[in-house]
Amino acid sequence: MKKQADEYILPPLRQAGVSLHITSLPGRYGIGEIGQAAFEFIDRMRLWGLRVWQFLPLGPTAYGDSPYQPLSSFAGNKNLIDIEDLIDKGLLSRDEASELTRLPTDYVDYGSLIPIKAKLLELAAGRFEDRADAALKSEYARFLEQHDEHWLHDYALFRILKSDHGERPWPEWPAEYRHRDADALAGLEQAQAPRIEATKIIQFLFYHQWQRLKDYAHAAGVTLFGDMPIYIALDSADAWTNRDILMLDEDGQPSHVAGVPPDYFSNDGQLWGNPLYDWDKHAATGYHWWIERLRASAELADLVRIDHFRGFAGYWAIPADAETARTGQWEPGPGDAIFEAMQEALGALPIVAEDLGVITPDVEELRDNRSIPGMVVLQFDVTDEGFRLEDVRDNCICYTGTHDNDTTLGWFHGSPDDIRSEEEIRATQETVLEITDGTPETIAFDLVRAALSTRARLVIAPMQDFLGLGSEARINTPGTSANNWRWRVSVTQLGDEVCQNVAKAVRESGRELLDDRRQTG
Repeated sequence: MKKQADEYILPPLRQAGVSLHITSLPGRYGIGEIGQAAFEFIDRMRLWGLRVWQFLPLGPTAYGDSPYQPLSSFAGNKNLIDIEDLIDKGLLSRDEASELTRLPTDYVDYGSLIPIKAKLLELAAGRFEDRADAALKSEYARFLEQHDEHWLHDYALFRILKSDHGERPWPEWPAEYRHRDADALAGLEQAQAPRIEATKIIQFLFYHQWQRLKDYAHAAGVTLFGDMPIYIALDSADAWTNRDILMLDEDGQPSHVAGVPPDYFSNDGQLWGNPLYDWDKHAATGYHWWIERLRASAELADLVRIDHFRGFAGYWAIPADAETARTGQWEPGPGDAIFEAMQEALGALPIVAEDLGVITPDVEELRDNRSIPGMVVLQFDVTDEGFRLEDVRDNCICYTGTHDNDTTLGWFHGSPDDIRSEEEIRATQETVLEITDGTPETIAFDLVRAALSTRARLVIAPMQDFLGLGSEARINTPGTSANNWRWRVSVTQLGDEVCQNVAKAVRESGRELLDDRRQTG
């Protein structure tokens, strides 16, 4: 049933928030974690007057360390597990964790981090039965009861097989595992029972710590805003166990893959390589897999942004052997039927549409039919002819930039990765200065203030823009696979000056301050 126009997911009062992925938090163990730094960041948000914390997908990463190519739509990224908590629980010693403290603190060195942390987590999991207290063991039993049959057991099998086959993608495994032969999997379960159990315990530790953070955020009045890629990776437990809902042949090979045509980021488009959905198969199941996927995402976050929302109206299908995304073609998506099924099963949908790129009337209709908030990104929109801040609609989230953009300072001045000409950059500078009434020296925060001035129910700026950082702090460059997802903020950068600046800007914009603690539904 179509939602009424006044049934918005976003709060009725205008709010402000920040985007910062968990990996970018400060800390001493080589990567941002679901630990003390995350709790302290929520405390800082209270001082800043910010009510919403947006982060990237939380799934386990693989090639390129991208959170948008997770090994599972349901599992958590074990690299985010808080080491200090494991020490407090007696599952690790401080001496054992000391190797992580020798890693860089200003960026994530994934190549060094991953094997060290994996070894520590396996050590902690092996001690769980002997050292965990009764309450934690009871919580683990409930976790198994809720998740084991649905996704957890298959995920554990997938990770063990992937490890035992040199981390190669599952379509390259021996036929008995590639095709999930029942006898072969039963033999694996018997032979690898301790490793299967360890994988499950590690997943439990992630969920246990995340629930603790979520409870703390809610008590502080902070909304957690997650992210869900529309597509799944071919090399994932999802594809291995659900290949019937994907357009794959019997050996797991796609004929066409996902991406987008030439756009702002690339003259050749973006060739993502994800398998495409067989939407007829999804419809035949009542979109069951999607319902469970959204249910799982909503358990972790209060709001969920669906990346590449336009793919539900129409998607860009690229031949699997194509070298660029230029040779693709548009194909129809499932349309409103998928949202009708999800809303019937789950009630009000806590979703936000990433409605960027080539947006056609059918995409806007699909979004607006259920009052799903969309996005306005000022780095994209301010250079459009006739753009005015006062025209930004209320049922949207207004950003200065996203994780795919350069920082506002880097975008304003241009960087080596920029595909714009020098003339285009100068034209952008003139337009932005005019719209913000700002200066080149303060342009990052000027654009933040411009976003805060709009009617948008929610305004979010990347932490880098609140801090006025340049291209050196960019977290991702679309179309590249190296040196992404590495940036980390330091404790000193989150000091009194940024607190005063952000709090003042939020207060002057007339947005609802977190300290007001008013319940907005």
